[in-house]
Amino acid sequence: MEEEIKILCVDDEPNVLNSLRRIFLDEEYEVLTAETAQAGFQILEKEHIQIVISDYRMPTMDGVEFLREVCTRWPDTVRIVLSGYADTASIVSAINEGQIYKFIPKPWNDDDLRVTVANAIERYHLFKKNAELTSELMKVNEDLTKLLGEKSKIIELKGQMLEATQSIIFSMPVAVLGISDDIVVQCNEAWALATGDSGCPLGATIQESLSPEIVEFIDEVKMNGNAKKKITLNEHMGYVFGSTIHAVDNEEKGIILVFIRGDCL
Repeated sequence: MEEEIKILCVDDEPNVLNSLRRIFLDEEYEVLTAETAQAGFQILEKEHIQIVISDYRMPTMDGVEFLREVCTRWPDTVRIVLSGYADTASIVSAINEGQIYKFIPKPWNDDDLRVTVANAIERYHLFKKNAELTSELMKVNEDLTKLLGEKSKIIELKGQMLEATQSIIFSMPVAVLGISDDIVVQCNEAWALATGDSGCPLGATIQESLSPEIVEFIDEVKMNGNAKKKITLNEHMGYVFGSTIHAVDNEEKGIILVFIRGDCL
């Protein structure tokens, strides 16, 4: 059974809330409304909300403060802010502080808003699927790690672990690259598509196959254990996340990179 999509709209102007309801009358969404941030919090505590649309200027608590708190307490929500003010500094602050998906100016175009919400729902499902695959991968690794204590099965189990890991990584809807000793050892199809490579550069050194910016980012991951950076790959802006991978004995075994294009966020 597909998950029911619920959209929470928060605005201190009732006519705006009525307009938002009308936009989604023909969609299979449940639209909930609140005229204050506090009323919005009460709905979020009771309902499973996937999309939150908030006005930027509201009394008592503005949209940035509201969505920042929503991000902290309900991080899985996709957050959209509406504003009739063209203040660039405020827009940047709103996006950064509330980790906002889109900033929509008032008055909005109904069709554009419908498309934005549809894309936001796709984004929600993408990250949910990614979390499920990551959880599955962690469980596979945990289960296999316990069994590795049986020396007679070490080789067989390592093969099963590698096969399961490769299968899950390959099916992930985000771009993944694995590196060991500065050699590319894992690359899924999403990475090749995102970066424009015709094939995965398996066996190549990072200096040979990756841009200087990515090589520099890998050095940052080595130093800090994990890192995040906004970059442009193959003319596509996005975010690259990096983390070191450790074996059972806590010895560093490599680095994994995940790149998410900006047009997928």
